Amino acid sequence: MKKYILGALLFVVIFTACKKSYLETAPSDAANPETVFQNTRNVESAVNGLAKMMTMQYLESQGFNGEGTIKMFYGNYPGADFYVNLTGWAPIINATYNQLSTSIYDYYPWYYYYKIIGNANTIIAKVDNVEGVEADKQFLKAQALSYRAYCYMMLVQLYGHRWSDSQNGATKAVVLRLDQSTGDIPVSTLGDSYNQIYKDLDDAIALYESSKNVRGRNFEMDKSVAYAIYARAALNKQDYPNAEKYAKMARTGYALMSNTEYKNGFSNPTSEWIWSSYGASDETLYFYSFLAYIGYNSTAGAVRTTPKCINKILFGKIPTSDIRKSLFLNPAGYTYTNGTGVASSALAAYGRTLYPDLQSNATLYAFMQFKFKANDMPGVGHLVHFRSSEMLLIEAEAKYFQNKAATEVQALLIELNKTTGRDPDYAISKTGTELLDEIKFYRSIELWGEGFDWFDLKRWGATITRVSTAQGGSFPAALAVTIKPEDNNKWTWVIPNREFDYNTRINEQ
Repeated sequence: MKKYILGALLFVVIFTACKKSYLETAPSDAANPETVFQNTRNVESAVNGLAKMMTMQYLESQGFNGEGTIKMFYGNYPGADFYVNLTGWAPIINATYNQLSTSIYDYYPWYYYYKIIGNANTIIAKVDNVEGVEADKQFLKAQALSYRAYCYMMLVQLYGHRWSDSQNGATKAVVLRLDQSTGDIPVSTLGDSYNQIYKDLDDAIALYESSKNVRGRNFEMDKSVAYAIYARAALNKQDYPNAEKYAKMARTGYALMSNTEYKNGFSNPTSEWIWSSYGASDETLYFYSFLAYIGYNSTAGAVRTTPKCINKILFGKIPTSDIRKSLFLNPAGYTYTNGTGVASSALAAYGRTLYPDLQSNATLYAFMQFKFKANDMPGVGHLVHFRSSEMLLIEAEAKYFQNKAATEVQALLIELNKTTGRDPDYAISKTGTELLDEIKFYRSIELWGEGFDWFDLKRWGATITRVSTAQGGSFPAALAVTIKPEDNNKWTWVIPNREFDYNTRINEQ
């Protein structure tokens, strides 16, 4: 596997001689373009390189490491349900950097996703003319289109307004680079951006179907992944018929996992993982991988000193019959330090009896998580991007907003919770806004820590209300803030300065 994954990077290239260094994405050991596009076997390595790019270190920073950084710094930290005792990170956790166009945190997602897009564009442009079986070329092109659609979907969530604030898609969003050029291009509207995402996915799905090829590994793209991207993009766009349609299609064949699988660490593909990034001991980011920031058993200082915790208030709402409650350290009957959450010696000892693989020098916190576990040290494991549980919840939300029968939505929540055994006592009769609140609640606990928190709250136009420890919540004063939907540029990251430095058409109307 190491040879297959790592070797692919030799072929990940942008084949344009361009002065715009911030868009130059070729690694120093990139192969000659003529070699890459000789045949489908080499192009397969290039497509595989796109997968590898999602788990690489960037911008000479320990903290910026592919998709895991997006999930942690941009999805988890600034949300409402995720607590980490890092008051020095208040600008990130409180989302005050999103209007600072010179900040590296504003720049990172732009740089990272356009790096993948640029390489995908080259594959899309050239794969039709390489030597090889037509079905293989179709399958490779479909994967590259899927990567491009995924990256633009993530970019518009960050750099575009939520759909409800976009004047039906009229507000500006991102630069649509669709070929091998990295030249001067004006910013496209949010509506045009979603149209392109849909087109890429439509084209990809048609190619997957005509190819009839199947993937061999969970980190590779296929038609189910394209459906899942479509479902999430449509939900963000409030296009509920398509969100429902594609969510149902995406989860077909991906049975919801058993309780045993659910409690096995979220670091290996299960029956419901639709798409993930590869992660094993032969390919690791060491102390900078996602699981080195969150895996409860990690040797990394980021975990040993500041474990990641669920918001105390959210934890209190989880039924005692729900297995997801057991994935957090329940301090009932014990004490802990108010203001930080550091566990007392008795609570820490109790936690170690539950999870003896905790590091001996780890500091335990009340409400710390045991959902994510590293397979090897310091943070080795696969990184999930789409699960059928998410698709089921998208389907439920989409049905709700189409005013479909409450019983249809309730049936989906029963399937997720009771039928799986995650909560054998689960029952529901809620309707109206209470039913929507139920969907939101189960997104919060089902997808906790997987990078959805801030993105969901932005999409809903919700208010983040973090309750301080003094008032019975989880957060110290520096992080116990209220962020309204209209605050901080409506939660929209601004286009970074480096794009303005090199793109003279960026301000065109």
